Amino acid sequence: MDRSRSKDTSVAPRVLVVEDEADIAALIAYQLTREGFRVETASNADQALSSIGREVPDLVVLDRMLPEVSGDELLRLLRSESATQRIPVLILTAKREQEDRIEGLELGADDYLTKPFSPRELVLRVQSILRRVAEPSPEAGGRILRAGPLSVDVNAHEATLEGDRLSLTPTEFRLLQALLERQGRTQSRRQLLERAWDVESDVAGRIHTRTVDMHVRRLRAKLGPVGDWVETVRGFGYRIRIPHGEG
Repeated sequence: MDRSRSKDTSVAPRVLVVEDEADIAALIAYQLTREGFRVETASNADQALSSIGREVPDLVVLDRMLPEVSGDELLRLLRSESATQRIPVLILTAKREQEDRIEGLELGADDYLTKPFSPRELVLRVQSILRRVAEPSPEAGGRILRAGPLSVDVNAHEATLEGDRLSLTPTEFRLLQALLERQGRTQSRRQLLERAWDVESDVAGRIHTRTVDMHVRRLRAKLGPVGDWVETVRGFGYRIRIPHGEG
């Protein structure tokens, strides 16, 4: 299946909405279309995969509770294949408990929004995710960030460990970038939400800080032996500190 993405940056970002409730899917499509996005809807996993096969979307809005193949299973599949593992995914679901949120983030979602939702907030979340995927931070200035065997090419959106490319989601990449840009300095969860998630302070306050913890856990696992360099500063946040002799 050809999943090649068009490189024409003049084309509006394409969002795939995977939602089995027709009214909700239509509402989301309407709101995103008004903001200039190209939107396609799918009511189940098979339709979603068929759409992705035609053209890889810039972002997926995904309901967890789909018929037959669940949204969770679809997300696992997307994250397991090299052609789709870096597609940003915003989960939109009626599952509201903290454990549900944690589970969704651990599956590889970049953000998590519960129903009932504000259509305006959904648009802002989508715009924020796409902005942080597309744009390096001004402070990075196109630099290659390095820490021991870790290397982050901001413009290429590529991270390597001992020369091997790391399979990071867009959010994991931005989180690693934010930590490396301030090596040795502690950043609060709220600061990381504002920097790695590229949201304003008032929006960050509405995103559960547990989101940061879940992404840090996944990032540590993918960093393997250097995952311990990402230290927890109890009661505050995180920092990345390189052991003496490793820098």
